[in-house]
Amino acid sequence: MNPKLSLFIGVICIAFSPIFVKIAGVSALSAAFYRMLFAWMVMAPYCFIYKNLRLDPKVLVTALIGGLVFALDLAVWNISLLKITATVSTLIANLAPVWVGILSLLILKKQPGISFWLGTLIAISGMCILVGIDNLLNLQLNEGVLYAMASSVLYAIYILISKSVLNRMDAIVFMFYNMLAATVALGTFCLINGDQLWNYTGHSWLILITLGIICQLIGWLTINHAMSRMDPTRVAIALLGQSVVTALLAWVMLSERVDFVELVGGAIVLLGIGVTFVKKRVLIG
Repeated sequence: MNPKLSLFIGVICIAFSPIFVKIAGVSALSAAFYRMLFAWMVMAPYCFIYKNLRLDPKVLVTALIGGLVFALDLAVWNISLLKITATVSTLIANLAPVWVGILSLLILKKQPGISFWLGTLIAISGMCILVGIDNLLNLQLNEGVLYAMASSVLYAIYILISKSVLNRMDAIVFMFYNMLAATVALGTFCLINGDQLWNYTGHSWLILITLGIICQLIGWLTINHAMSRMDPTRVAIALLGQSVVTALLAWVMLSERVDFVELVGGAIVLLGIGVTFVKKRVLIG
């Protein structure tokens, strides 16, 4: 498949995720669990037949830890989606590239560069507008906003873990172990929390299956395909389109309206994140 077409399909697929979580009619943790379970169940037979699943123990442990982090990320993001609008939650969760740069500096001692810090300043300014400056000053953040921010940080950690191991193993094998660990973790979370895992309506099951196959499996397979053949910077910028597509879908399917302040704040967040990917020579001219 053409990489650009693959990326376009991937962005559309993952953009539906917040919508499906909201209309599934199940708890946030249950939706996250079945998203991973159904995706893994569809991919597992292919991996068993065509892939070598034997790994170096250190690589395997890293992949499994990545799955646990992704499970936490998905759990808190889904909780956020049920507390605030899909648009605002997705925009805040997309701050992950900003945290990747900051964590790279703190942990890997890698200097991000001028464009990153400029983009970070712009993105955080947009987030302040999005959640309300008065709320920030009075430390009265909406619970859903806090969960979305936690999700963005967890996803940044997941990205760093993935980068450290993907060059040492096949991407599909990584997804096999990653989703397996996430599925087990999310199932455990559901049992501990007492979330309902069965006796759903036919509508709920259909949405959960679609969430797993379309948003998780097809979405991330096509995005990974594009990443292996395109400039990572271009892919990262294109993924910001998820927020725009999700906003449009939420408007049409959920009747979620975006007010002017949210529109301005969201646009500034996207601008800031985009600037973090601009190469230094572009800024210089």
